[in-house]
Amino acid sequence: MTDGRCPVPHDDPVAHDGPLPHDGPAPHRLDPDDQHAVNDRLRARGAAVPVLLPGDVPAYAVTRHEELKGFLTHPDVAKNACHFAALRNGELPPGWPMLTFATVRGMTTADGDDHKRLRSLVTRAFTPRRMEALRPVVHELTGTLLDRLGEAAAADPDGVADLRRHFAMPLPMSVISQLLGVDAAYQDRLHELSNEIVSTGTAPERVPEANREMVAILGQVAAARMKDPGDDLTSALIAARAEDGDRLSEEELIGTLMLTIIAGHETTLNLITNAVRALCNHRDQLELVRSSAATWDDVVEETLRYDSPVSYFPFRYPTRDLPVGDAVIPKGAPVLVSYTSAGRDERAYGPNADRFVVTRAARHLSFGHGAHFCLGAPLARMEAVIALEALFTRFPGLDLAVPDDQLVPHRSFVGNSPQKLPITLG
Repeated sequence: MTDGRCPVPHDDPVAHDGPLPHDGPAPHRLDPDDQHAVNDRLRARGAAVPVLLPGDVPAYAVTRHEELKGFLTHPDVAKNACHFAALRNGELPPGWPMLTFATVRGMTTADGDDHKRLRSLVTRAFTPRRMEALRPVVHELTGTLLDRLGEAAAADPDGVADLRRHFAMPLPMSVISQLLGVDAAYQDRLHELSNEIVSTGTAPERVPEANREMVAILGQVAAARMKDPGDDLTSALIAARAEDGDRLSEEELIGTLMLTIIAGHETTLNLITNAVRALCNHRDQLELVRSSAATWDDVVEETLRYDSPVSYFPFRYPTRDLPVGDAVIPKGAPVLVSYTSAGRDERAYGPNADRFVVTRAARHLSFGHGAHFCLGAPLARMEAVIALEALFTRFPGLDLAVPDDQLVPHRSFVGNSPQKLPITLG
C-alpha cells in the first residue's frame, strides 16, 4: 500500500529497483509522430510494454483500456518520485526534459494523505457553484474570440486562420487565469513556458530555464494575491497556508499553481482543437449534431475517447514488481498511462474503435480514474461544449485549410494535438 511516504530513505541503496531484463522486441522509442499508428502496434504487443523515454531512460506504457483502468487504482502503484528508482540512483541524464513531471510538488506527484490534503485545497476552485458562475464568462469570451477569429481569417489573403492560436488557446487560458487570479499580462508567456515544459523535445539546457521562469512568474502572482487577495484559487491557497503553515509549503503552492495552469489550459486547448479536426474530417457526424440526432456533449465525449488531448501521461511507479496483462512491470520503473491508446482499444470499443462516432456513448478514461481523476473535468467539458456549439453556429462552413495528413503533431508525446489547425470559415 502507498501512504504518501517512501518506505526506503533517499540515501539508501536500491540495488534491486528499476527495470529488469525482459523478453520480446526491443523497447519502443517514444516520439510524437503518428501516435495512433504507434499505439496500434504497442497494443498488439501487450497491455504493458517497454518503452524508451528521452535520454534512453527505460520505462513502461500501459496501453489497453481494462488493464489501464485497473492500474490507475492499484494500491501498489505510487505517484511520489521517491519511488522512481533511476532518479534515486542518480541514473537520469543531466537536464533530463521530463524531470519536472516527476519532481514538481503538487497533486500529480503526491500519494495518500499528502494527495488528499492538496486535493482538498484545490477542490474549492472547482465547486459546482463556481463552475456555473463561470458559464456566462465562457460565453462572453467565446463570442469575443470568434470575432477575432473572423478578423484573422479576413486579414489573410487566402482566408486562413489558425484555430489554435486565435480561439482554442486563449479561451481556456483566460478562464484558468481568472480562476487563479493571474493577470492578463502574464498569460501569453505562461502558455509559451507551459508548451516548453510539456514538450518532450525541449533541449536539455532549456528545461531548467523554462521551469525557473515559470516559477518566478507564479511567485509574482502569489505575491500580488498575498498583497491584494481576491475570490480566486491562489488567494484561497495562500489563506489556507496562513491559517496553518504546515498545510501548504511555498514549494507546494507554486507547484500547485504550475500544475493547474498547465493542465487547466493545455488539455482543453487540445480537446477543442481535436474536436474541430474530427468534425471537419467526419462531416456526417457533424450533421448528426445539426439534426439533433446527437449533442455537443456527445461530440466532446467521443473526442476524448477517439483523440484524447493527453496521450502518454507521466509518471506512476509500482512499489513492487507488478503484473499487468502478460508483463511484469519492475518495482521503481516509471510508467506512462496511454489515454490515446486505451481510447482506441478494440477490446473495449469494438472493431470500429478507430472511427469517430458521436452516438457511441462509450465511457473513456481520458480524465483519469480513481483518486487522481481530473478535478477540472467539468470545466473542460463546459468550455468545449460552449466553444464548439458557438463556433459551428457562427461559421457553419468552417473546414480545414490543408489536408489532414499535412497537420504537424505537437512536439510532445504527452500532449496530443497538431501544432496548428489552419481553417477557413466558409
